[in-house]
Amino acid sequence: MVRNVAGLLPELEAEDFYLLSGVEQGMRFSEWVQREKLPKFSSLTEEEVDYRLERCLKRGLIEKKTIQYEGYTLQFEGYDILALRALVEQDTISEFGSPLGVGKESDVYEVKSYKPHALKYHREGYTNFREVHKERDYTSDNEHVSWMYTARKAAEREYDILEELYPDVSVPRPIGQNRHAIVMEKMDGVELSRTRLEDAQVLGVLDLLVSEVARAYEEGYVHADMSEYNVFVSEEGVKVFDWPQAVPVEHENADEFLRRDLTNILGYFRRKYPQRVPDELESDDVAESIADGSFETVAEIGS
Repeated sequence: MVRNVAGLLPELEAEDFYLLSGVEQGMRFSEWVQREKLPKFSSLTEEEVDYRLERCLKRGLIEKKTIQYEGYTLQFEGYDILALRALVEQDTISEFGSPLGVGKESDVYEVKSYKPHALKYHREGYTNFREVHKERDYTSDNEHVSWMYTARKAAEREYDILEELYPDVSVPRPIGQNRHAIVMEKMDGVELSRTRLEDAQVLGVLDLLVSEVARAYEEGYVHADMSEYNVFVSEEGVKVFDWPQAVPVEHENADEFLRRDLTNILGYFRRKYPQRVPDELESDDVAESIADGSFETVAEIGS
C-alpha cells in the first residue's frame, strides 16, 4: 500500500519539488535517472541536489541504486506529492481527509475545496506493470512505458471520458486532474455489492443501472469492466464509476465488452436476488437492444 503523503506537504520546500520534478523529467528517458543529470533536469546546483536528494530519500519519496551507476527513481509517494501540490496550487483542493477506498489499481481519499470531493490516485502498472501494459488500450501503442506513464495515461483517459459522459450519464462529476490523480465529485450512497435491496426495489435498480449502460453507449462508450464494485446506489439512483478502461463503441471488441458488462450485472442480480430476476432476461438480448437503440426497460425484454 502506498503511504498517504499529505502530511509531508508542509515539510517540503520549493527546492524539494524542483528535485522531484527533475527526477520525474529524467524518468521520461530511463527508469533510473543518473545523478550527474539531475542538476540539469532540476535547475539546482550540485550542492543543492545533494541536499535535496537526502531530504527526499529520508521521506521515502525517491529511491536510490548504485549497481552500475548512481541513479534515482520516484517512488509512488513522490509522484503523489507532485500531483497533490499541483492540485493545491490550482485551488482544486484545500483540505485532505480520510481514505474512501484502497484497491489494487487506485487509492481514493476524501478531500475538500468548497465542498467534499474525492481524490483518486491511479496505481495502474506499479505492481503488475506487464499485465496492465498488455491488457489496457491506453498503453498498447507504446513499447517502452513506465508505471508512471501508465498511471498518468489512465487518469487522463478516465478524466476525459467523465467529461464526455457527465451529466448525460450518471457518473461522478469531474473537477480536476494532474498527473495520475483525479478530483471528482464525492458520491453518496453505498456500493452495490454492499447493498441489500428490498424485493420491490430489485428490478427498479437493475433497470436504472442498465439504462445508464445504454446512455453511455449512446454517448459513445462501453464501460468494459462493469461489476457490483463500481456502482453506487443512493436514494437519487445509481452512479457508475471507474472508467479508465472504457472503449469507444467503434472499438472492434466493443460489442463483446458490452455483453460481458451486462453478463456481470445480470449475473450479480441473479445470484443475490434469484427470485426477482426473470429467467427470460438474457444479457445477449439486452446488449442487442442497447446496440440497436431499441432498449427501453429490462422488464420489456424479460417479459
